[in-house]
Amino acid sequence: MIDPQLHDSRFLRAARREPTDTTPIWIMRQAGRYLPEYMAVRSKVTFLELCKTPELAAEVTLSAQRVLGVDAAILFADLLPILEPMGLELEYRPGPAILNPVREAADVDRVSELEEMSELGFVFEAIRLIRRDLPADIPLLGFAGCPFTLASYAIEGGGSKNYIHTKKLMYGDSGAWNALMSKLTASLVRYLKAQIEAGCQAVQVFDSWVGCLSPSDYRRYVLPHTKALIDALPADVPVINFLTGNPALLPLLRETGGNVIGLDWRVDLKDAWATVGHDVAVQGNLDPISLFADIDTLRDRAQAVIDAAEGRPGHIFNLGHGVTPDMDPEKVKALVEMVHEMGQR
Repeated sequence: MIDPQLHDSRFLRAARREPTDTTPIWIMRQAGRYLPEYMAVRSKVTFLELCKTPELAAEVTLSAQRVLGVDAAILFADLLPILEPMGLELEYRPGPAILNPVREAADVDRVSELEEMSELGFVFEAIRLIRRDLPADIPLLGFAGCPFTLASYAIEGGGSKNYIHTKKLMYGDSGAWNALMSKLTASLVRYLKAQIEAGCQAVQVFDSWVGCLSPSDYRRYVLPHTKALIDALPADVPVINFLTGNPALLPLLRETGGNVIGLDWRVDLKDAWATVGHDVAVQGNLDPISLFADIDTLRDRAQAVIDAAEGRPGHIFNLGHGVTPDMDPEKVKALVEMVHEMGQR
């Protein structure tokens, strides 16, 4: 059973659409290069070494929550290491690159569904260390990439503007596409369940690249798999379902499930909440570049997001995507303080 202090935390109350004393806030990529505390650790190791060393991953997770004063910690990890034990060769150059990408049906056959999680044990050990040292009223969020985003990395071999290889396989061989997505979905279910068992109180699933699809393509090629992922997770653990890049997908995102619908900055929060329904919580959705504005402008823009929620229980403040690496950490701290001040009930 969850600890009463965690159960009554601002974040988890908001995820259940219960009243809170003020609007809770956490920030995507809150442990990142903009923080001196992070860079003090990162300067000594490679990015992958940081991800795979539980003590260091725990240190940067805990320090980010502490120095920012946010209402949740999020595990420091990366979306892609789950692909390594599935048979894909991963390097960071410094951006991620898949050295043996999946390009045709025969390549899907060499991708292995994860049956057990031993090769990702560093993730679960980091979670245990973080949960041990987090304040008793601060939830820990786990996360994973959604099947489409991971499939796109596996197929493209890295970043992409047009997703030509991904869509070529998706449109041209639905059998191979569904086989790959099914392997990813089953593996992600086990991975996220293991994160929860290790000590996470909620999880966020990121579909960072799915905005490249039309609603009809999302419904046909993505929705069944993401829905299967979310449906398989424990019903008593909040799931934040987040995509970015295409507000036209929001009604379908709601169909895929989740207790909290994550909103990027390309949509008005009031309108988006009405679109997905007030029977779910929402997260977001300040444009991350707002943090480059002067303090008064930042305050006005944060206030506009809070006003759009209309005081309704179930709003978790966040950026519409991750904080940028060149951000002034003092601005991020100021935003957290603003939200707590302006969101008081």
